[in-house]
Amino acid sequence: MKTIGLLGGMSWESTALYYRYINQLTREQRGGLHSAPIALISLDLAEIAAQQESGDWQAAAQTLIAAAKQAEAAGADLLLICTNTMHKVADQVQAAIDIPLLHLADATAAQLKRDGISRTGLLGTRYTMEQDFYTGRLEAHGLHVLVPNQDDRNRVHEIIYEELCLGVIDDDSRRRYQQVITALAFDGAEAVILGCTEIAMLVRQEDTPTPLYDTTRIHAAEAVRLALD
Repeated sequence: MKTIGLLGGMSWESTALYYRYINQLTREQRGGLHSAPIALISLDLAEIAAQQESGDWQAAAQTLIAAAKQAEAAGADLLLICTNTMHKVADQVQAAIDIPLLHLADATAAQLKRDGISRTGLLGTRYTMEQDFYTGRLEAHGLHVLVPNQDDRNRVHEIIYEELCLGVIDDDSRRRYQQVITALAFDGAEAVILGCTEIAMLVRQEDTPTPLYDTTRIHAAEAVRLALD
């Protein structure tokens, strides 16, 4: 099995899910005591969040490039950025290393298309919902992407950084997300992408009749598939 490189810590709450899912899938597919070879480089979210807030994406790119090179030097055969938002600098990271970077939006789009979904809602940080690096990537796969209105985008973003990244799970916030998902479905979304790796900590499929696509699970599953290929 190939070694899976993970750039984590953004937040560590969701990185822990990546580690669990990858190893669970590996054990399911290989059996016995098998677990996945992983090279994990965990970053400081406070540093990354400050770079995001100030719009200094070049500094953020350099931080991730340095971490990616560490993962490659540690023996990683493929690389995952364990956060949707930081895929804004995915192309720069890929250009700086010699191993393939598995793009989270590509893996998610492929799963949606396999399931026959063409119109999808998207929840995530403000950067992910509003900037073209993510929605444009999905649309390049032929998907029509719907995002919440401005007020809902602001609240979805706040809940991610002020609660979920700190491990806080609040029932009122879950209800707000449910309302946003319902509104997206009313606008024609056939499914909703949980386009932040922490959101599945708050909202699960049993909370809504609208199909949800957990990008953390999708990314982890594709990584295991490639590592075992």
